[in-house]
Amino acid sequence: MNGKVALITGGGSGIGAACARRLGDDGFGVVVADIDVDAAHRVADAVTAAGGAGRAHRVDVSDPLSVRELLGVVLDRCGRLDVVVNCAGIAGPLVPVVDYPIDAFDAVMRTNVNGVFYVMRAALPTMLGSGGVIVNIASVAGSAALRTHCAYVAAKHAVIGLTKAAAREYAGNGVRVVSVSPGVIDSPMTEALPRDRLARVLQSVPLGKPGRPEDVADLVAYLTSDSAWYITGSDHPVDGGFLTR
Repeated sequence: MNGKVALITGGGSGIGAACARRLGDDGFGVVVADIDVDAAHRVADAVTAAGGAGRAHRVDVSDPLSVRELLGVVLDRCGRLDVVVNCAGIAGPLVPVVDYPIDAFDAVMRTNVNGVFYVMRAALPTMLGSGGVIVNIASVAGSAALRTHCAYVAAKHAVIGLTKAAAREYAGNGVRVVSVSPGVIDSPMTEALPRDRLARVLQSVPLGKPGRPEDVADLVAYLTSDSAWYITGSDHPVDGGFLTR
């Protein structure tokens, strides 16, 4: 173990779980946080079974008190925090703007934007001067519009903006902040799409097929490593060429 600690929100499945496993393989002690605590425990147990050190905790990132409790537990039990991967997110319904339910729009923003803000706000004071890294999982929807995804598109644009703002503010304190934008990835969120919708989206992917959660985790592992010391404030697509259109 390298003595460093990584916190993964939304770590119970998909990209978050892949990031937890990869950082565990790289020697991080990993705190897997998810609103589904059973899923978090399964991933944390897998990290430990593979020779790492995994710990699970429930968090609702849309609730600032829940986030504050999580950060308190991390510092109390681990004594430090070196990496945060903000992966918790929801897609919301797939309907046009005029039909989009207001409560659903609010829910997407609370989880996908407020949640990232709450975690960064709570984590940053513990990372100042330590060379910490925050990776916010955005989306190609943060750079390109997708039909019937208005809340998700707005939220992911905001995540990229939050990333840039925090990177500029805290670079002088030794903290790097970056975002990663997955495209079509084999994950629970993608699996929930109607098959015909997924097929149409894949037509816009030059590589012609979905990526794997591990492809995103590999990039996250690099961005959190010392080799990426000069990278901050930038967004990094993992999209099979989707954004070249």
